[in-house]
Amino acid sequence: MRLPGRYDGVARPIVTYGTDPVLHRPCAAVTEFDRDLRRLVLDMFASMHAADGVGLAANQIGVDARVFVIDCPDADGEDVVGYVVNPVLSLPGPVGDEPAEELTEEGCLSVPGPYAELPRAFRARVDGVDVHGDPVALEATGMAARCLQHEVDHLDGTVYVDRLPVEQKERLLAEAAGPHGDLPA
Repeated sequence: MRLPGRYDGVARPIVTYGTDPVLHRPCAAVTEFDRDLRRLVLDMFASMHAADGVGLAANQIGVDARVFVIDCPDADGEDVVGYVVNPVLSLPGPVGDEPAEELTEEGCLSVPGPYAELPRAFRARVDGVDVHGDPVALEATGMAARCLQHEVDHLDGTVYVDRLPVEQKERLLAEAAGPHGDLPA
């Protein structure tokens, strides 16, 4: 996969939970593979980097498009860097003695601050296309696999706190809102 210059874009503000409906509904499939899409990917990498994140979905910067970027270490500490347009997630299962699932902390740029333990598949694969419409795939383990699952969830309109029990979700959203309560539930 040929990556555009990773951080040559313009950082855009991150949409927080409850502030924009684009974060809470499935994103539209990308049908135009043009300069605007290439610019979006560059801006997404810049936005992720500026926010000190390891992954970012287009709707997290207010764009209704099935695109995500990732720059996250896998289980072996190797960085998985890439992007996928119109991703389709699959969970191929463990290889060798890998665990099927991993329970570890997860956070989100759209829910700033708190983390919560959440089970995710240890290995994940995403198939899709690049900015030219050519097929691409990312397969990863560990934290990078968690990131692939997390970003595809975003594109499906699900934020990680939506997977938690209601009481825990409400507590985390209140914590993310801080003392001024500026993050809607």
